[in-house]
Amino acid sequence: MPQAHSPIVERIARVLAGAELSANAGGIDPSASSAVDERWRDHRGQALAVLHALREPDADMVAAGDAGTWSAMVHAALQSADRADA
Repeated sequence: MPQAHSPIVERIARVLAGAELSANAGGIDPSASSAVDERWRDHRGQALAVLHALREPDADMVAAGDAGTWSAMVHAALQSADRADA
């Protein structure tokens, strides 16, 4: 199974920054990668809010896999983010 090499909070924050900045996603910058590199941290709080919303899987997610594993993985990501803040 593929594994990401950056924390999930950073990846979500980068997506949110890209959505704000990139012309490909409604922003105005036709090449926003450097701006995203500079500004993703501004979206960290929103990324944490997304993770909090994902703590418990919905019915379709439960039907597709192990709800306990999902919840444990999201909680681990939140704990990792807390440690990074300390």
